[in-house]
Amino acid sequence: MTAEPVSDRGTWFPVENGSAGSAVRRAAERLGDQLGLPAGRIADLAIVAAELTSNLIKHAEDGVLLLRPVRRELDAGVELVAVDSGPGMVDLTHSARDGHSTTGTLGIGLGAIVRQASWFDAYSQPGRGTVIAVRVFADEDVRDSWVGGLTRPLTGEAVSGDGHAWRIAGDRRQVLVTDGLGHGPLAAAATDAALSAFRDAPAAAPAEVVGHLHRALSHTRGAALAVAEPDPAAGVLRYAGLGNIGGAVATGDGRRRGLVSLPGIAGHQRPAIRQYDYPFDPGSLLVMHTDGVVDRWQLADYPGLTGRSPLVVAATLLRDAGIRRDDAGVLVARSWS
Repeated sequence: MTAEPVSDRGTWFPVENGSAGSAVRRAAERLGDQLGLPAGRIADLAIVAAELTSNLIKHAEDGVLLLRPVRRELDAGVELVAVDSGPGMVDLTHSARDGHSTTGTLGIGLGAIVRQASWFDAYSQPGRGTVIAVRVFADEDVRDSWVGGLTRPLTGEAVSGDGHAWRIAGDRRQVLVTDGLGHGPLAAAATDAALSAFRDAPAAAPAEVVGHLHRALSHTRGAALAVAEPDPAAGVLRYAGLGNIGGAVATGDGRRRGLVSLPGIAGHQRPAIRQYDYPFDPGSLLVMHTDGVVDRWQLADYPGLTGRSPLVVAATLLRDAGIRRDDAGVLVARSWS
């Protein structure tokens, strides 16, 4: 019997013992096969999954792992994001060298992960835990993306009503964060409708795209959502939002400037839609999140984090600021070259 394809939103696995590790490895192999990875890369993927889960079991507290497909223009790969609140590491680079160990083992775990991955990034802070992100494609050398995000469902729910997406439409790069009203399958259906409408929206300014999404969600229970358009060449971020979507531009010196979303629910009544422009200089980060993430985060509390990939920044903030009694989602984007 053919297994069901893994959703692009992915699956979160609590990793507490060896049986969880086996489940992650089998799911990763199955996903790699479904995406058409060659046999050799599926074997590499199995090593990555096994080492990530082994590290979580041995060293982590509250260790979880996200497994999902990651798509490029011409192909797809597998992405794994391991998150924990364990003791962390003082020197992640040193810990990734073969032979380093804190438990008397051979210490080849992180080194093996780095060698098999097409792309790898991580962040660790003593006393706060570690985030490791890995992508495995058919080719072995992949550049990081300018944007990364992830969502997590409310504890006890199988699906999340939160979602995110990005697109390149003409000369515009745009991102979307959406929070379907409520929880569960109906909230997820509203977000799915928003994601689909976003992909098909005209190449227009964020306010016009939000208007398009509002009309597209009229058959759903509705959603809070926001569309942002970073334009580092012009030094500006264009932003339009409805409802309780949090957003901020964080600068390299640790300051942050909040972004304004107007009251309303996309798909319901006739909300006021307005676009705001904010400074967005090279080195700035855009951070957007749903109301399942408390807005008290400060990147200054994480030395060196702004130099990591958008995905690792998003996963770190989700771990520390996400609320377990609500769906939660974070998206991070940076300027690009």
